[in-house]
Amino acid sequence: MPEWWTYRLSDLLLFSPRTYYRMFELYHQQIWPIQVVAIGSVVAILVSLRRGAEWAARTIAVLLAGWWLWVGIAFHLGRYSTINWAARYFAALFVVQAVLLVWQGIVRGRLRMVISRARRDWMAVGLFAVAVILEPVMSRLAGRTWAQAELVGITPDPTAIATLALLALVTPRSPRLLLIIPVLSCVIGAATLWALGSAEAWMVIVAGISGLMLATRQRA
Repeated sequence: MPEWWTYRLSDLLLFSPRTYYRMFELYHQQIWPIQVVAIGSVVAILVSLRRGAEWAARTIAVLLAGWWLWVGIAFHLGRYSTINWAARYFAALFVVQAVLLVWQGIVRGRLRMVISRARRDWMAVGLFAVAVILEPVMSRLAGRTWAQAELVGITPDPTAIATLALLALVTPRSPRLLLIIPVLSCVIGAATLWALGSAEAWMVIVAGISGLMLATRQRA
């Protein structure tokens, strides 16, 4: 029997790259036209950030909670669990994050988000753009078809990155409890992509670390 240190991360996977990417394709086919709704939610978030009112912050919290609830139930539980037994636990984490966003952003009203002229705020906006735009482009460059790409609001990695970016815009600073699950999701996503031999892993790692650093710094 091989010693434990001889195993590689890829040896722990229960599926092949082809199976993993095909799972995304079937998922996108199944949920269409939810992708259009996700794009609309991104536009709503950008409009809300420009306004900066208290109701706008609550709107963003509702939309983020909807993203996490959807990905937890529709993606992790409804699709990913068919090839990975651990997806059921991922689903539970995503539902917990949705509840935390509702509690902190709506019940307690602690997510006052606004874009200022500060450099770090524009970096956070840039990270949000990475999740929305660069993530699906990187999926394509890494060898996936457009039908297999990851999209914000409906798949895990861009949703976690976008959430960290938005939490970096909270004044005076985001509640740290809200950062744990998005960071953990980035770690899991990056590890999976790394095991699959995908270059996308680097983007998830860098984006996750950047989001965490931005979100934990006190805003001026």
